[in-house]
Amino acid sequence: MPRLTIVTTATAVPMGAQAYERHIVSRAAAALAALAVPDEDWRVRHVVARSLRSPLAGTLRLPMGWLGDASPSARAAAGRLAYARGGLVHRMNLELPPAPREVVTLHDVVAWRYADESAPVAAAAHELRRAAAVVCVSTFTAAEAVDLLGLEDPVVVPNGVEDRYFGAAPLGADALAGLGVEGPYVLTAGGASERKNLAALAEAWPRVHSARPDVTLVLAGPPHARRTELFGALPGVRFVGRVSDEVLPRLYAAASVVVVPSLVEGFGLPALEGMATGVPVVASDRSSLPEVVGDGGLLVEPTGGALADGILDVLAGGDDVEAMARRGLERSRRFTWEASAEGHARVWRSVGD
Repeated sequence: MPRLTIVTTATAVPMGAQAYERHIVSRAAAALAALAVPDEDWRVRHVVARSLRSPLAGTLRLPMGWLGDASPSARAAAGRLAYARGGLVHRMNLELPPAPREVVTLHDVVAWRYADESAPVAAAAHELRRAAAVVCVSTFTAAEAVDLLGLEDPVVVPNGVEDRYFGAAPLGADALAGLGVEGPYVLTAGGASERKNLAALAEAWPRVHSARPDVTLVLAGPPHARRTELFGALPGVRFVGRVSDEVLPRLYAAASVVVVPSLVEGFGLPALEGMATGVPVVASDRSSLPEVVGDGGLLVEPTGGALADGILDVLAGGDDVEAMARRGLERSRRFTWEASAEGHARVWRSVGD
């Protein structure tokens, strides 16, 4: 009986990577069963690792701080102990120790590209090269992994979008007022690291606000000093912080425009989520965003001027904008978590025992 152990880490503040983990873990057994041949009965186990002193829920304690800087041989030894049951392991976090036979998820290579991201695990590149398979969430990330880390033949399996974004009811005026938002707004959601290119959006916004003083820029995401520094003194800006999973689709759906100005995205989930709610999307024409957005949004240069032009063009509305939003909605339906789980199952079966 083939065995698969999917290993994730306990996280206090779940983000996009944790949504990916949740969806693939919950669908793994069914996806494998759908592809199975007679007498092939996979046993799937989910292990949640946490640090030695972590108060978070989990099933395995590991010296996470030590593992980050440990040598490849020391990490391999830790992995043999951690995954003593054998079988195929899918490691969904590079901080976790490697298994003797494993699949590894690589969301992006930004740790190697940007100094303000978390430093890469010292042994990560070596471990990725020796893995039985590496799953990348976009063609862009796969190409970066080949060029920068020396991987051979990573497998591209795109992310999906949650069903609750389709047909999400827009937040009403009272709920928006509770967030300090009145009237039409442009929404950007996510982090504030350098690669998110919020500096260009901050450059664009005064021009947008001057032309459309009735429109607010709404910034959703965990508090961050860079976001506050860039936008704190600008007119017509509202910080709404981290929004709950239940409210976020409705916040998207009530927006006039969703803007994703990033220089680098491993996949580009905010653009896909905006498309799924039927809202026009303006996104940077860089990294993975063109392969996610396609003709379902307006792709622009990631500069202040181009972002301002794009936002104002979409705010002006018209048949072209409405048609673009419809294309975005239809395109977003191709990205399902069921399809993503099936792609993972094909990888597991191709390298499993």
